[in-house]
Amino acid sequence: MFHFIENLRFRNETLFYFGLICLVLAGLFLLLTKFTSTQIYGVNAWHKPFKFALSTTLYAWAMLWFCYELPSFNVRVFNWAIILLLGFEIVYIAIQAGRGQLSHYNLSSPMYSALYSAMAIAAALVSVYTAYIAVLFFQAELPQLPAYYVWGIRAGLVLFVIFSLQGFAMGSRLTHTIGGPDGSAGLPVLHWSKTHGDLRIAHFLGMHALQIIPILSYYVLKNTKAVALVAVAYALVTLGVFVQALQGKPLFK
Repeated sequence: MFHFIENLRFRNETLFYFGLICLVLAGLFLLLTKFTSTQIYGVNAWHKPFKFALSTTLYAWAMLWFCYELPSFNVRVFNWAIILLLGFEIVYIAIQAGRGQLSHYNLSSPMYSALYSAMAIAAALVSVYTAYIAVLFFQAELPQLPAYYVWGIRAGLVLFVIFSLQGFAMGSRLTHTIGGPDGSAGLPVLHWSKTHGDLRIAHFLGMHALQIIPILSYYVLKNTKAVALVAVAYALVTLGVFVQALQGKPLFK
């Protein structure tokens, strides 16, 4: 583990420390869930910034690991784009949690509407930048990496982009719950609805393909055809979960 952490820092020190800061913030937000009682939709207000900060750590560290392999990639521009865009989201979500108010879907004032729109733009820009990196991985020759691993990275990037943009399905509805109100009884920690459709599930599964598919390809599958089959199956399952949510059906009936 220590060697892995050192390798992360070596590959991209700036993005490594950004991810580390987000990880520390995630720990702080999780701690606040134990010592505060402010709730939003029946859930402690600090759960949301906890999940966003942890997810940002995973994204930042995955991307710094992948981008290190790209020849002639302008990593400095990418670093600061990610820090500014995702850092803004975490700060705003945390501020709203501290005030006991919504960050997403909050159109209660012109200022909140503008900030919510700014978060949507920030998320879209991150997705576009990630899509650009996916294109670079399809164009680049990477003889230093096993072919099955390269295809795992490509698949992870593509699925991340597709299902990150699925977030607009929630934004356009100003809700993530289909068939009932946000805040209905949910699963522990994740708080996905147990009684209605929840668009966050497919969003979560698709975005974390960024880590899951490359890890499976490198440590388990070790075969290009197997990687392709698993990536297609993963995409179909995630799409099925999305369609199920649109129908107002919970993940577990």
